[in-house]
Amino acid sequence: MTQNNDHIVWHTHAISRSEREQRNRHRSFILWFTGLSGAGKSTLANAVEQQLFALGCHSFVFDGDNVRHGLCSDLGFSEADRKENIRRIGEMAKLFTEAGTIALTAFISPFREERRRVRKLMEEGEFIEVYCACSLAVCEERDVKGLYAKARAGLIKNYTGISSPYEEPENPEIVVHTDQQDLTESVASVLEELRSRGLIPR
Repeated sequence: MTQNNDHIVWHTHAISRSEREQRNRHRSFILWFTGLSGAGKSTLANAVEQQLFALGCHSFVFDGDNVRHGLCSDLGFSEADRKENIRRIGEMAKLFTEAGTIALTAFISPFREERRRVRKLMEEGEFIEVYCACSLAVCEERDVKGLYAKARAGLIKNYTGISSPYEEPENPEIVVHTDQQDLTESVASVLEELRSRGLIPR
């Protein structure tokens, strides 16, 4: 879907990213939550953002369903479409970091290669992968929409964890065991890691 056109050039903004970060008093980066459906990605991402907001940080959460209502409404759930979905999200999240914003993304993003491609868009230390580790059994228990049951019945094709694989992160910056830790503990562990990296104020 990408094109190489010689007449397209990158526009340099009058206000730099570093100037925006200085005004915001925090670094901008991508906080990438990944995990199975039902692992608690959106819940954790929104709870983390609430704390960031309380600290005075500029941030925004990108949720899978919300993005598919607009930016990615033309995409289905084939492997190719899911890869393109993540590519678009990565490019969008990068633009938000250029605006000095902390971009929190809550997507299954099941394939390691797609997550690596987004990481490569950023400089070292600007892509923080948060693996929401949760057993498939617990995810199915939490499934209020009944999507796992439909996938097991063959009514939904290419469903991650059932008929399509989820490739666990190999070296995530943060691992949160959402089937063992409560939400308060999970949020605290994410924030402490961000503070230790100097990304947000103490």
